[in-house]
Amino acid sequence: MAGKRAQMMEETRAKLIAAARRAFTEKGYSGTSMDDLTAAVGLTRGALYHNFGDKRGLLAAVVEEVDGEMAAGAMAEAERRGGSAWDKLLAEGSAYIEAARNPEVRRIVLLDGPAVLGDPSQWPSQNACLTATMRSLETLAAKGAIKPVAIEAAARLLNGAALNAALWVASSDTPDDVLQDAITAFEQLASGLLADDAEAGRTSPGQPR
Repeated sequence: MAGKRAQMMEETRAKLIAAARRAFTEKGYSGTSMDDLTAAVGLTRGALYHNFGDKRGLLAAVVEEVDGEMAAGAMAEAERRGGSAWDKLLAEGSAYIEAARNPEVRRIVLLDGPAVLGDPSQWPSQNACLTATMRSLETLAAKGAIKPVAIEAAARLLNGAALNAALWVASSDTPDDVLQDAITAFEQLASGLLADDAEAGRTSPGQPR
């Protein structure tokens, strides 16, 4: 009985999150009516409050899901492009910035998320990204591919650069025009971490590798 109840609660959460993703993307957070959202999936506001506390709590759950997918997509794109561990780290950051053009990511994660939930660096999904970046940098440090540096500090700065670049692209009236500038600047900044002998063997940031 308890297992069935837990399953029903999970299904209710999934329905509400899916409905919120559509509504927040199309109408924005402030323009979304909770009555309309819950009615669209045959639920009540009571179900929303029970599962998420309030509208802000629902947004937090949606942001965590979309931001997590955004990070996972960036990692998958980095693997697809291949190359060295450093190349993959750069590609992951670049793919994260590119995701800012996705309407769902732009509206929910990069515009409404910070406005309603506050500093993105405090979000659970961003902390997961930080952990992954630290692991990548630790691997590179063990190989002597980067200069001696405090790993957490470097990871926070890299992630912050990628996030702020994505925020810039999302808030721009001409996102396609600023995208490549954002990626190139991110790669140039990141490349300052490379060990001197590793840097000598690379092409310029932003150029085909």
